[in-house]
Amino acid sequence: MKVYKTDEVRNIALIGNAGSGKTTLAEAMLFEGGIINRKGDVGSKNTVSDYNPIEQDYGNSVFSTLMHTEYNGKKINIMDTPGMDDLCGGVVSSLSVTALGLLTVNASNGIEAGTEAAARHADNAHTPLVVVFNQLDHENSNFDSTLDQCKTAFGNKTTVVQYPVDPGTGFSAIIDVLKMKMYTYKDDSGKPEISDIPESELEKAEELHNELVEKAAENEEALMELYFDKGTLTEDEMRKGIKLGMLDLTLFPVFCTCARKSIGVGRLMEFITNIAPTPKEKKMGKIVAGKEVTMDASQPPSLFVFKTAVEPHVGEITYFKVMSGVVKEGLDLINSKTGNKERLSQVFVPDGKSREKVDELHAGDLGCTVKLKETRFNQTLAAKEIGTAFAPIEFPTPRHTVAAKAVNDSDDEKVGEILSKIKYEDPTYVIEYSKELKQQLIHAQGEYHLNVLKWYFDHVHKVDVEYLKPKIPYRETITKPAQADYRHKKQSGGAGQFGEVHMIIEPYEEGAAPKTMFKFGDKEQKISVRAVEEHKLDWGGKLVFVNSIVGGSIDARFLPAILKGIMEKIEEGPLTGSYARDIIVYVYDGKMHPVDSNEISFKLAGRNAFSMAFKNASPKILEPILNLEVWVPSDRMGDAMSDLQGRRAMIMGMGSEKGLEKITAKVPQKEMFKYTTSLSSITGGRGVFSISFDGYEKVPADVQEELLKAYEAEQEEE
Repeated sequence: MKVYKTDEVRNIALIGNAGSGKTTLAEAMLFEGGIINRKGDVGSKNTVSDYNPIEQDYGNSVFSTLMHTEYNGKKINIMDTPGMDDLCGGVVSSLSVTALGLLTVNASNGIEAGTEAAARHADNAHTPLVVVFNQLDHENSNFDSTLDQCKTAFGNKTTVVQYPVDPGTGFSAIIDVLKMKMYTYKDDSGKPEISDIPESELEKAEELHNELVEKAAENEEALMELYFDKGTLTEDEMRKGIKLGMLDLTLFPVFCTCARKSIGVGRLMEFITNIAPTPKEKKMGKIVAGKEVTMDASQPPSLFVFKTAVEPHVGEITYFKVMSGVVKEGLDLINSKTGNKERLSQVFVPDGKSREKVDELHAGDLGCTVKLKETRFNQTLAAKEIGTAFAPIEFPTPRHTVAAKAVNDSDDEKVGEILSKIKYEDPTYVIEYSKELKQQLIHAQGEYHLNVLKWYFDHVHKVDVEYLKPKIPYRETITKPAQADYRHKKQSGGAGQFGEVHMIIEPYEEGAAPKTMFKFGDKEQKISVRAVEEHKLDWGGKLVFVNSIVGGSIDARFLPAILKGIMEKIEEGPLTGSYARDIIVYVYDGKMHPVDSNEISFKLAGRNAFSMAFKNASPKILEPILNLEVWVPSDRMGDAMSDLQGRRAMIMGMGSEKGLEKITAKVPQKEMFKYTTSLSSITGGRGVFSISFDGYEKVPADVQEELLKAYEAEQEEE
């Protein structure tokens, strides 16, 4: 296979809503470049991408797929990505290693929820965009309406380079206002007849050409001066200005295609090879360790792993971008995370599930290898002398959480093993076992994302798994001081057990000093503060332990045992068994036995005294509160607000951002289950939200009553 130099490589990602024709466009590009001699189609399940069984079952892309084509002596690496935003991991990773996104738009449907989501991901990755109006042969296709929607979504960045002549079932011709030519397609071969623009279209074409010239000139002073002097620009000058605008993310050229019939595909590929940014022209990933390198074949070699996949009969396949130097078969590189050596036993150029061996890949190119020992996605391999490490790709925070449980208890361990591996293939799953909740939690992007995982459990691993509503990590605390005494006494023949502890507890408040006097009824209790220990609890909040013993009623050597007993009980609050927090404990008196007192006696006395005092201190349940930011279309604002109020949300603010209405709120975590599904339903898939942990607050009385009853019922069952 031919070896391509850095400036001969173009890396593009096909992004957009599901059903906009990304996979069909990829197929047409491979056909146009001679990589395949016959186009497959999604319905027949024979495309180069969408080869995975789940993709053929679902009828749409689930994973990103790397393939390549060739045009004008240039290699175009293509990442075909999923259109469902639940499957955004493949979109985010693909945009991080490509220098151009082709944002495909179904010209019948216009701008859809997935279009907006894909554009947001491209903006976050600072990746230039070309907007491709596809499926212009459909009877309901509407170029003008789609263009208006595009301008509403992206503003005046949207700039027409092509428009269709007679879109609809008879669509066969495109006017190109950069070339100022008409491209007519008489069959499905993709070979156009290029002619002058007919008189009937000339006025419209010249108007759009002048708009394109102005947009190109805006991107450089020298071009603007030429434009003022001459009133126009040459095609080469326009290309330069268009590229600068694309790199600044201020110009989104609009192209027209019918990928199914190969209409406009060759011209789009010509534009990509002539104008699309080269790997050098997009800002390189941030270097976080080792020596600086540039995307140059003369540098020492380094590569960044952007995807890991497992395929039957092959094992683990590692997909990478060459960040510097030249990568060859047999090359030894160092994993920047582990410090261990990895040998690239083979280097491939993949096209979907097929892989072709290649002698070498130069900086900027994409490829894959197999049988690496321990290198996973988001890791760097680099020559020993540079030790370079690139910043990892940042994936979206999960928006939907469920607990997973094997239907048969004997499969529990197997489920854990499967989940521990899945995060390497799709990093947008976050897997954790919660010791506190005693649940295996899956944090995902949404219900569709979870359905994909369930498909694998059912069809690949043959394990029955059920998804459950996750428990909530409540906390317990107290609201007033309380006092308790407890004597632990046990006699059994020989040495017995004896320990007595007198204790006061009160709510902890940040910055407050321990008290020296308490009053319970008519009785006052003076406290002598001898020593204070402040313990930060792993689950949040604090426990302050105050030694107030006077006169040696309890030996100092038994105080750690009392604290240990309290710490054991604080892990299981008396109301719901949840962790307790924010309590000051004063141990002010007690009794010992010269023979029978020991550590276990005082641990049990301290534990039980604490439990008794806690129940008398007006205990309250605290619930986790989340910060929520929601963006919705203005016409769905009322419905979104009503939904949040039904979730006990406290609205903190409203405004406009990203062309949408923004709501800021604080919402109990308990009320956020399946919010991603509800918001999608309310907004037609256009709503977006992000959540972060805020803190703990007391639950309302009715919610506390409900939780207490549920815990009692659970205890009775056990």
